[in-house]
Amino acid sequence: MMRRRHIAIVTSGLGAGGAERVIALIADHLVARGDRVSVIAFDRPDDPIFHPLPEGATIHRLGATRRSAIEPLARIMRLRRLLAAAQPDIVLSLLTKINAITLLATIGLPARVIPCERNNPTRQDAHPIWNLALRLLYRRATAIVLQTAASRRCLPRGVRKRATVIPNPIEPYAVATQDPLPPRLAAVGRLTHQKGFDLLIDAYARVADRHPAWQLDIWGEGDDRATLASRIATLGMADRIALRGLSAAPGGWLAEAGALVLSSRYEGFPNVLAEAMAAGLPVLATDCAFGPAELIAPERTGLLIPAENVATLAIGLDRLLGDDALRSRIGTAARAAMRAYAPSTVLARWDALLDAVARPRRKAKARFIRASSYCHLPARRERS
Repeated sequence: MMRRRHIAIVTSGLGAGGAERVIALIADHLVARGDRVSVIAFDRPDDPIFHPLPEGATIHRLGATRRSAIEPLARIMRLRRLLAAAQPDIVLSLLTKINAITLLATIGLPARVIPCERNNPTRQDAHPIWNLALRLLYRRATAIVLQTAASRRCLPRGVRKRATVIPNPIEPYAVATQDPLPPRLAAVGRLTHQKGFDLLIDAYARVADRHPAWQLDIWGEGDDRATLASRIATLGMADRIALRGLSAAPGGWLAEAGALVLSSRYEGFPNVLAEAMAAGLPVLATDCAFGPAELIAPERTGLLIPAENVATLAIGLDRLLGDDALRSRIGTAARAAMRAYAPSTVLARWDALLDAVARPRRKAKARFIRASSYCHLPARRERS
């Protein structure tokens, strides 16, 4: 038996979102294994925690800071002080900016650092200096966790050998879908440019008259709410498209959904798509980089269409909403396909990686190579 390890998980916040749910699942698993877990977030102590964390985890809220030129430095120093005092054995960090901050904050500290890229760094709305910094800082990483095989190409060639692909664990929400499924099309995510809800609103408006029984529910909050509401009103679709906000409980939107559409311009690993498939919902997704093409077998477990194209999105919606047999067939197949992403399967891959990097450094490299060879789920295809 290995000694009890101290694993710190660093993230931006603990609100609603796919990364936040994965943190909760990983933390719960590690605590159950007997590890000591610290969850460190750059949000305020009174900010709500949307996905419950295990009682055995220690939570540190480092507080949000005002946007300024010195904000990153302030975050680095606060994180460094905490990690220097806590002395974790392994530090996991999630999201591009947090990865850079964590790699800087741990310079000279003994912890092994594993940054986890959760999005498409080439498309995020971040200053180029963050990606430049990471290209240099990734050399400090003990290992790098990616969610899809295709995203490996975003890494500098010199560090790709340290990368391990571990998709998100998908645990079906304890939310019963209706039987039969209602004529409500769900779209879920932060109301930002990335999620393409502006494209979805335009596409749905083109076909709504052909499917009068259907309603589009957009779940989530974000900076684009006012812009999206204005677009809905301009198109005269206020009675057919609703901005529903956050569901009262994680996954609560599933209880009202009859199908899911993912209209994203880019992704890392779209948790909401996998969660809908695990619940047996029929899905339509844009073939954006990265994620949908590795989750969906086209025409078998879902529909894939080109990204950032209102016309093809409208055609896909028309087909999905108008074909009861198609929805039934792909929904059933999707539920079965998502068993490959069961928490027991994916978390075993996390165990293999953490066990490998926790061993003495003279043995870690060889063990990491062996561990990473089976930390992958097979990709369906990689975009060029």
